[in-house]
Amino acid sequence: MTASGDEVRARLVELRTAATAQLATLMARFDEIVDAADGVATDDEHDPEGHTIAWERQQASALAEDARSTLVEVDAALARLDAGTYGRCASCGGAIGAARLDALPATPTCIDCASR
Repeated sequence: MTASGDEVRARLVELRTAATAQLATLMARFDEIVDAADGVATDDEHDPEGHTIAWERQQASALAEDARSTLVEVDAALARLDAGTYGRCASCGGAIGAARLDALPATPTCIDCASR
């Protein structure tokens, strides 16, 4: 593997580690929200705090889903790196620009295909 391949792998592993930590934090936060509301007879529709609790629960859930998506994308990018196809567009087979890979290291598509 070339040095740039090692650098790419290190960056992807770093992204994976950050997403894993973020997911763990968000799931702990979600559990705290649920546990805090569990002992209280809250009615999201009529309780003044209900809307806030529901919003916090949804926010933590949505952010956790984003972290899960990031993990899937990074794992797919690592698989492409292992297969020797990293940096090639999954749609058209062309090269993905260096600037795009710098901005989105796990992207599977070139800017043209992503724009479609």
